[in-house]
Amino acid sequence: MGDLATIMATVLSFGTLAALVFGTGLGIVIGALPGLGSVVGLSICLPFTFGMDTVPSLTLLLGVYCGSVFGGSISAILINSPGTPQAAATTLDGYPMAQRGEAGLALGWASVSSVLGGLISCVVLIVAAPQLARFATSFGSVEIFALIVLALTCIAAVSRGNTTKGLLMGAVGLSLALVGTDPVTGAARFTFGTQFLSAGFDLIAIVIGLFALSEALFRVATGDSGTAEVSGTRIRLPALGQWKSRIATLLRSSAIGCVVGALPGTGAATASFISYASARQLSPKGDKFGTGEPEGLVAAESSNNAVTGSAMIPTLALGIPGDVVTAILLSALVVHGVTPGVRLMSEHLDLVNAIFIVLILINLAMFVLAFPLVRVFGRLLSIPQHIVTAGIVTFGIVGAVTVRGNPLDVLTAVGFGFFGLVLRLTGFPLAPLVIGLVLGPQFEQNLRRGLLLNDGNFLAFFTDGPIAAFLFLCVGLAIFGPVLRAGFARLRGVFA
Repeated sequence: MGDLATIMATVLSFGTLAALVFGTGLGIVIGALPGLGSVVGLSICLPFTFGMDTVPSLTLLLGVYCGSVFGGSISAILINSPGTPQAAATTLDGYPMAQRGEAGLALGWASVSSVLGGLISCVVLIVAAPQLARFATSFGSVEIFALIVLALTCIAAVSRGNTTKGLLMGAVGLSLALVGTDPVTGAARFTFGTQFLSAGFDLIAIVIGLFALSEALFRVATGDSGTAEVSGTRIRLPALGQWKSRIATLLRSSAIGCVVGALPGTGAATASFISYASARQLSPKGDKFGTGEPEGLVAAESSNNAVTGSAMIPTLALGIPGDVVTAILLSALVVHGVTPGVRLMSEHLDLVNAIFIVLILINLAMFVLAFPLVRVFGRLLSIPQHIVTAGIVTFGIVGAVTVRGNPLDVLTAVGFGFFGLVLRLTGFPLAPLVIGLVLGPQFEQNLRRGLLLNDGNFLAFFTDGPIAAFLFLCVGLAIFGPVLRAGFARLRGVFA
């Protein structure tokens, strides 16, 4: 492992530790504020790293990245407004727990799950980085398309009580993803002649509108303060005995996050929804998901935080950025004269090992910093509710306009805020729309690439290879599994 003493001296130096604490704390705050998120935080910090040494600069960026993924769960639980798209699945059980006065316990489940998921991904990164990197290269367009289809089956899982409405919202999300420029031909689609829609709808603006602004509008329309039980919240850790029946979900969801994170172009939101759906299918408490079941929090938070470590696998081992976040990290490496790729492990082994240690320390620091930062965020909710509502709207609008610097994104956020209010009042779930919107671009691109590779023969997808066949088999089990279980239960009743 190289000179361990030199590596530890670099990692434990004052500059590196200061960057670790500051970056992780800043990331949690940025993630908790709806509309900001990982990309905005990294974009803000990147210029400041150019004059820093390599290890402290990467530590700062990794701290912002990991902290923001966890921070999104704070606002998701306390005010039903996910600070990042990765935390959308956290609202499904986190906010119901807060509504019945268990916000501190919900944050405890989320904090521990996030840290354990992150640490598991660090172990996977250290032990299996080269092997997982080679495995990731075996995923072509057809395999990624099958994985996206599997993620879309989450729509049925999160549409508790009305699958029809959930599927309709999923279709709306997929349709919204079609707006903009055709990824293959370059032609404009559904832009109605406006330049504003040529790049499509901004995901962050829509998420802000659907969750943050519609939450504020819903409180005004119904007179529901929404946060009376969570003001002054402190993290309350669950007892060890409560983990006994949920360890399997933690390990399975962390494994899903590690695998999905190693695949370029997928991301934490995909992993989170897949893990949530699989946990609901396999858990004996599956019928309680969506009503404030802690196992739903464990599935969502362990998975999306497990992505943070494994997402570094294609970045470090292959030099392939899987998304915008890892592309920024990749650019930071290049600026400091380090070329990621197959030779990184041999030419800069000390740096790679330092990154491994830094990721472990960031997850531990995230757990420690969560306690005071959650108290600060909770105290903000103890002020008069009309000011809280105004703050949600203000931060939401600022977040919407910050991402792309386009003032018209504010119109998108406000429009979807009113649309989200209508959906709330009529009982339509919001999560399926976000699932369709997040997965829509990758769904279309990989479908069309797969069709081009197979001369337009869609049936060839099912015989393209063992990985695609296995994923499509999982899709079939996810769709027809409940029907088969119900049929077997009836047969057992008849024979009994």
